Amino acid sequence: MSARYDHVELHEFATRLFQAAGLAPERAAVLAEVFLEADLMGFTTHGMNRVASNLQWLLDGDSRGEGEPAVLADRGAVFNWDANFLPGPWVVSQALETALARVPEHGVVTATLRRSQHIACLAAYCPRVIEAGYMVLMTCSTPSERTVSAFGGSEALFSANPLAMAAPGEDYPLLFDISMSITAGGYVARARREGERLPEPCLKDAAGNITDDPAALEGPPPGSIMPLGGAGHGYKGAALSIATEVLSMALGGYGRDDEQSSGDGEANSVFLQVIDPAAFGSLEAFKRQLQALQALVTGSAVPEGAPPVRFPGQRAWQLRSEQLRHGVALYPTIMQDIAPWARQLGVTVPAELP
Repeated sequence: MSARYDHVELHEFATRLFQAAGLAPERAAVLAEVFLEADLMGFTTHGMNRVASNLQWLLDGDSRGEGEPAVLADRGAVFNWDANFLPGPWVVSQALETALARVPEHGVVTATLRRSQHIACLAAYCPRVIEAGYMVLMTCSTPSERTVSAFGGSEALFSANPLAMAAPGEDYPLLFDISMSITAGGYVARARREGERLPEPCLKDAAGNITDDPAALEGPPPGSIMPLGGAGHGYKGAALSIATEVLSMALGGYGRDDEQSSGDGEANSVFLQVIDPAAFGSLEAFKRQLQALQALVTGSAVPEGAPPVRFPGQRAWQLRSEQLRHGVALYPTIMQDIAPWARQLGVTVPAELP
């Protein structure tokens, strides 16, 4: 059963952990905010679940705790940075804040980043954009990672390449964060750790056999995750995998063609775009159209006895509001993994809520 913690106390706890690992207080607070935001919306594999790995990277020197990103290109509405292994949540937050500051002038601001340490959950960056009245489109890829096969192939070629989009609405936003693979690597790892099969056959073993056994991904020899659409329609997901790598790697000028990228670990190439709906007309008109679309989807007919159709972002935004009021429910293994770090770094674990 998931333990529940006070949101403020959990943020302070994660902030102190990152400070103890060598981050300046303001950077530590940003990492804590991004990881916690993911759990608030129910993205449990890429939120606080990533705290332990980020602490390890900081202490091992795989993440660069100090310094700024290098500016490779800047034309106002377009910029490209080399993060040089700065902590992903911090450097992406910096890029997003830069885009938010510029979007009133330009209407649309687009950025790419290379060599950002793993940026965790894309959806976690979206609330600040939504609350500012803007849209955001984000994707990322991992140049050194090959876990997802092309359609019809058995060899792992791509990373999972999530795509997120968010936009402000009247009652709740549009918000989604989905991988271009049929499942995310985090869910495969969790299933293997817990000795469970996957809910459906999502993988191929090294021989190309379709399976629901999570051990097939790691092997040996290693298998692959099928692209979104699976065995029947995975050509769609494979095309989207290529599209996201073009946006994040090709536009950023760093990725599969760079020999040194093979040693980048989980570092990401990132694409983000912030859009001001008011630059095209008015925010009010935009929200009216989105609200009509939401009503169209949620009011659609369902089989007798079936739950109503949900609009992307409806459940996540409701869960976020509830957990801000009543406490954040962490997946059971998350605090198990963080607690040893807390003892090592001398940080007190927050008490569970009754």
